[in-house]
Amino acid sequence: MEGPGGAQPLRLVVGLGGASARENGSGETKVLMVNEDVEPLVQLAQRGDMAAFSQLFRKHSSLVTALVYRMLGRSPDIEDVVQEVFIQVHRSLGEFRGQAKFSTWLHRVAVNVVLMHRRRAKSRPVFAAEDAAGEAPDSSLGPEQNVARQRRVDAFYRLLDKLSDKKREVFVLHELEGMSAIQIASATHSPVLTVRTRLFYARKELADLMRDEPVLLALVAEGETR
Repeated sequence: MEGPGGAQPLRLVVGLGGASARENGSGETKVLMVNEDVEPLVQLAQRGDMAAFSQLFRKHSSLVTALVYRMLGRSPDIEDVVQEVFIQVHRSLGEFRGQAKFSTWLHRVAVNVVLMHRRRAKSRPVFAAEDAAGEAPDSSLGPEQNVARQRRVDAFYRLLDKLSDKKREVFVLHELEGMSAIQIASATHSPVLTVRTRLFYARKELADLMRDEPVLLALVAEGETR
């Protein structure tokens, strides 16, 4: 299913490509792609080895931070939420049985923590440049281009925040994190058809919202001509 303009223009809007997602030679997208040979560390951490847990944190913290940022936008709470994710990981590590990759399980924990945070807050904090971490400037762009890019990012996240939690979740995981519908279904314990339906309506709703956003309107028109 594709919404108006498809997925591509929505990726172009923010200039973000899912920094933690890459595709292997078969085209399969991997979740939180790091060295997946972490089973020995996981087993040691499950037995209470804090040094092993610290290594797991170092291997995955930047990728979890990227996921939290993409789900919350430019929020001053990002660092606190990341810490909360790893507190929950530490508490729940004994429940991990290796039926899925550790990175897939970690994704699920992170998504659940972010959604709980959003429900507690009821609404995201207002964007504030002085206390919110924005996207790093693109060194290939000039100052004016980076300013324009950041305006698109801010506008995009304002629109993204208007989606329901469930639509926002699947959109972020698919479009920005590079997860397939099957992987999202596994991570969120949802039927694949439900994931695809939510993604379709998330794309459609965002495309409609973007038509009323001057900063993004030109990109919608560009996407519809592709």
